[in-house]
Amino acid sequence: MRKTEYYFISTDHLTDCLWFQDNADFKIGMNYVAILAASLNVRVLSFILMSNHVHFVLAGERPDVVRFITEFKRRYSSYYRHKYGKREFLRRNDVDIKEIFPENEALERTIAYVQMNSVAANICAHASFYPWGTGRAFFNSNPRSGKPANEFSGNALMRLFHSKGSIPGHYMIFDSGYVDPMSYVPVRFVEQLFRTPTRMTYFLNSSSKARVRLEEKPTPSFRDQIILASIPDLCNSLFRTKYYQGLQEKQLSELVKQLRFRFSADIGQLARVLEFSYEEVSRLLNLID
Repeated sequence: MRKTEYYFISTDHLTDCLWFQDNADFKIGMNYVAILAASLNVRVLSFILMSNHVHFVLAGERPDVVRFITEFKRRYSSYYRHKYGKREFLRRNDVDIKEIFPENEALERTIAYVQMNSVAANICAHASFYPWGTGRAFFNSNPRSGKPANEFSGNALMRLFHSKGSIPGHYMIFDSGYVDPMSYVPVRFVEQLFRTPTRMTYFLNSSSKARVRLEEKPTPSFRDQIILASIPDLCNSLFRTKYYQGLQEKQLSELVKQLRFRFSADIGQLARVLEFSYEEVSRLLNLID
């Protein structure tokens, strides 16, 4: 019998734009994971969708794992192009695929690393509070309510998915419009891997992501999407326009300074949200009136 293979997939962090600009984008990403989990010969053990990158832990053979991330990027790029008019923005987003050898608790540590991304980014206090991935999937005695996919019409599913693709009828769809990861993630397998909630908590708290958060002592942070959504109102109050793209240099400088002050945002976060380079944001922050 062929030995099960495990892989960690990680995309590069985009520095000058976002994968997901709002909750609707995240929901589409979540649904594409569900479609691919149902249609490809892989098992999704853990994953997380962050503003400017994604992580997956998959079980399957390498060609199927490569196909999974390639198809995920292709589907999401098509959706993104139709919504925002940007072509092939993920083509330059490189992917790293590493095999995980389960000896020495490597699989547990990798899953914990993925789960802790949102906590390390100071988005939430615990991995289970983050909805865009498997943060809520394990040792959860209070699953969220939803309806099975077979209670939706084909047109309703098409509207949810923005793409061709089907899922099994027993997959649960949350009232908010995306598939519950517990429908397709082998939750029991992962829980048996960690054995107890306490042991999983140990791995979460001792992961490299947790150590980075403790060492850096981050300031209060806001999600990229919250900052992005605030920009039209801030521009309107400052410059009587909802759009920052046509602002003069001194106005742009004032905007980035206001965003940094109001949201405790660093240069990297401002660059992602505004789709500027790191160097350009740094220059605008240091511009003297």
